[in-house]
Amino acid sequence: MTDQTNHSSCAFFFDGKGRATKIDITESQLIPKQGFTWAHLVQSDPKTADWMAATKLPPVILAALTAEETRPRCTPHGDGAVVILRGVNLNDGARAEDMISIRLWITKTSIVSYALRPLMAVEDLKTATLGPNPAKSTGDLISRLSRRLADRAEPTVTELNEELDGVEETLLSDSTLPDLATLSEIRRTAIALRRYMLPQRDALTTLLIQDFSWLSQTDLTHLREATDRITLLAEELDSIRDRAQLVQEQILDKRSEAMNRQLFLLSAVAAIFLPLGLITGLLGINVGGIPGVENPNAFWIVCAALVGLTGLLIWLFRKWGLL
Repeated sequence: MTDQTNHSSCAFFFDGKGRATKIDITESQLIPKQGFTWAHLVQSDPKTADWMAATKLPPVILAALTAEETRPRCTPHGDGAVVILRGVNLNDGARAEDMISIRLWITKTSIVSYALRPLMAVEDLKTATLGPNPAKSTGDLISRLSRRLADRAEPTVTELNEELDGVEETLLSDSTLPDLATLSEIRRTAIALRRYMLPQRDALTTLLIQDFSWLSQTDLTHLREATDRITLLAEELDSIRDRAQLVQEQILDKRSEAMNRQLFLLSAVAAIFLPLGLITGLLGINVGGIPGVENPNAFWIVCAALVGLTGLLIWLFRKWGLL
């Protein structure tokens, strides 16, 4: 899980030769003569408001970065692009399918990212930036972020698959039926994740086909890899959704079959006891002429006849395949 106490605005300078240093957030607005800068802005950090007030970014870019509701997309503006992506929510107490948006403005000399909540993939990228192998270009940085988003989503999709496997195993091997609530939760999560996976693939595809000078062939290759992985995740979520639907139908079929068996058994029992009830009813009417009234053994004779009739009916039902 993320350490939300460290979730604050920050900035880095990359010399483009394999070195990166952390800088003050205000320095990220300076255009470097070589290399590039990355400013990561957090909505709740007071520094973000100061940065926004001092920035020279066009209003349309600022509006795209700070919009309340967003979907994954890529919108070119000159030699830059607004790219909005989403990552699974791995914060404490949150649902993974409540995906967090990361909004980016990318040019050759700078990247500005804006987030409303902590996102694990961004924290991974910040940690790697100060490591031995930082990004060498803005294209390299965005391709790394895209791959980290896929990396963080894969365990969630795998966990959904494993949960669904467990439900299917219970359905096949156990006498008790799986809980429909668990199955519905798996299906709901898969649908919610898929809702953003496909637009994210489209956003990266749009970025791939743009002729940006800051995207090298290596960057394009890495972006294609990230796009392929997101496509595979979306297809896996489709499979989970469809499997969950089939399992739900199987559970409902088994419940219906069990109910039908119970109703059939009740009907068979009623059919067996119907003639017995008719006979005892006739013998119990309060009129004259009832046979056996004067015979002290008549009660036992009637009981024996009823037992014999019951056996005969059971034999006939079994012969006809009704029991």
